[in-house]
Amino acid sequence: MKTFTLACALVLTTLFAQAQQMETLSSSFKNKGGGGKKLSAYGALLGKISTFDDRFAVLTGGYGGVFLNKKIMIGAGAYSMANSLKVDNFDDGRKWNLWYTGGVVEYVHNSDKLFHWSAGALIGGGGVSQRSSHDWGRDHDRDHVYESNGFFVVEPYINAELNITSYLRIVAGGTWRQIMGAGDPTLSDGKMSAPGFHLGVKAGVF
Repeated sequence: MKTFTLACALVLTTLFAQAQQMETLSSSFKNKGGGGKKLSAYGALLGKISTFDDRFAVLTGGYGGVFLNKKIMIGAGAYSMANSLKVDNFDDGRKWNLWYTGGVVEYVHNSDKLFHWSAGALIGGGGVSQRSSHDWGRDHDRDHVYESNGFFVVEPYINAELNITSYLRIVAGGTWRQIMGAGDPTLSDGKMSAPGFHLGVKAGVF
């Protein structure tokens, strides 16, 4: 009876260890990663393809925070428009500038599985402005700001994730940027709100 009980205990221990083991693309890095830790952390760097004023726009940025029970991430994020879009109806070279930041909450489903998904949202604020560069000499370059307005932003998203190693993941997904209250006289909130596609990496202790 003692032998049977010991054998059952060994089998259960093995099954528990396998359940805790993270599946990764690189078998040489296949290990427990965050293991059974209830508190860990990670960050994500992303590039986004979207639209702004019905034109092609590229945004860069990311988010990160603490990871609770391998399910919920609580943190913050920030993004800005990387490409230059000219403001219509002006010949002084002014261009749009867009940025926003806020708190982020993300749910990760089956984090240890090779392929899994996550979903979350950024809620915060930002600014939109019209700027043009003026060359005042080698050491005196500056931007002239014509218009500047703040706004409230909500950006929900969903991701597909692939574990490369226990500390690195590839992320791809879709998002919707909803801007409210900008009050820009030349561009409506709807023209600044748009769907998008993002691609990036997550790194940290999962």
